[in-house]
Amino acid sequence: MRLPLFPLSIHLFPGGIIPLRIFEPRYLRLLALSQVQGFGLCLLGRTREDGQTPLLSLGTRVEVIDFNQLEDETLGITVRGIERYRLSRIEVEEDGLMFGEVTPLPNWAITELAPDQDVLARKLGELFADHPDFAAYYPQPEWSNACWVAQRWLEVLPLAGEEKLPLLESGDCSDALRFLMEVVHEPLRPH
Repeated sequence: MRLPLFPLSIHLFPGGIIPLRIFEPRYLRLLALSQVQGFGLCLLGRTREDGQTPLLSLGTRVEVIDFNQLEDETLGITVRGIERYRLSRIEVEEDGLMFGEVTPLPNWAITELAPDQDVLARKLGELFADHPDFAAYYPQPEWSNACWVAQRWLEVLPLAGEEKLPLLESGDCSDALRFLMEVVHEPLRPH
């Protein structure tokens, strides 16, 4: 599948929701092109010594679920993740808009949160309470779904893309849950 790409320093999972601000002509074109299949959010890696910021190999196909004109006259959109993908090839068009050849990956299966992992849901609930604008995107949180809880944590953890990539590449949420159980006691803030 060929998708127009929007690079970001954060990762969004299927079911995740994020607002974006669109002002560059190439990304306005991306929106026009993405009405049928959506577009790909790509996770950016660390900026290298040569000044280049690479796209990492995993991303999420998203759909626009809302849009509005912002006070600064730019376009605000809200997108929801649909499915994970692996990026295999990138083409850059004349205006700088990137297209990627992507292969869909299975979404993580719904898994029941184990009793000893309840702390992850509780701490995420505290984060939601501290950030009601963020929580508003999830009016029906899935507190008992380990996959959903792990994905929301991985979306807000302030880690570089290369640090998240091994967890994102996993076929299920078990590696992410182990990692999160180690770091959950530290105070965390969403991006």
